Amino acid sequence: MTEDLVEKRKLLLEESEEHRAKRNELNAQASQFARERNELNNATRQFVEEAQKNKELRDQCNNDVKTLKEQRNELNDKVSVLFEEINVLRGGADSGTTAIIREKKPSVKDILRQIESLEERQQTEVMTTEKERELVDKIKQLRAEVKEQIVEYEQNKEVRSRVIEARELRKQASILHADVTEQAELAQMHHDLMVECYRKADKSREGADAKHKQFVEAQETADAEHKAFLTGQKDLRDYEKILSGMRTKQKKAKTVKENKSARKEAESIFNAFKNGEKLTTEDLLKLQRSKLV
Repeated sequence: MTEDLVEKRKLLLEESEEHRAKRNELNAQASQFARERNELNNATRQFVEEAQKNKELRDQCNNDVKTLKEQRNELNDKVSVLFEEINVLRGGADSGTTAIIREKKPSVKDILRQIESLEERQQTEVMTTEKERELVDKIKQLRAEVKEQIVEYEQNKEVRSRVIEARELRKQASILHADVTEQAELAQMHHDLMVECYRKADKSREGADAKHKQFVEAQETADAEHKAFLTGQKDLRDYEKILSGMRTKQKKAKTVKENKSARKEAESIFNAFKNGEKLTTEDLLKLQRSKLV
């Protein structure tokens, strides 16, 4: 019976140690998953912050584009007014066939409006390199026509001052247009960076969610192993109590048996003593231990 209990206790101890080892291993895995999850969460926060910064810069650039466009358009409107006056003056100065031929040509004002429209398309539309090159060439051609007409206008003293003023305003408008293009490109760059940062944030967030799931699974399994370990430890203590009780009982039984045997021997020695037999020193000691003398 005792041997069976000892064997069962041995097996239970081995199982308990296995649960403890698995628990420790799973806790280590859970800690690693938690560290990786936290790193990914930190990366997500950094990507989101960077995306927000690029969003603010994009919005600022778009606001600058709006302001610059308004300033540019205001200058272009002034140029248009001047060329309307110039056309009136030129029309009054011409007569006959020459005037009729001039009327068939688009005015500088109309050409400028066409240039503005093409420049707006260049800034806002997505097009192939070939299409954009064609558009740029067209703008160059139209500007050359404007320049040609302005040179022609300057031959008339009555309109020369207006031409000079229009040219200066047009120069300022061109500078503003270049600024518009630059800010629009910057706005697009920051927009692309913002989108890329948000994409990276989504990816790192997905990774963090996956690591958190692994962490929870490992932690729950570790908790189950810990619970099994504690149950095993409790069972081991119960076995220890049973075995300890059995050993104590066996020890007492052995002591009782030994005492009975010793008393029986002492009684035999005592009877021999009463019959006059000679006792040895060892016999006397046995009698004393049995308390018969």
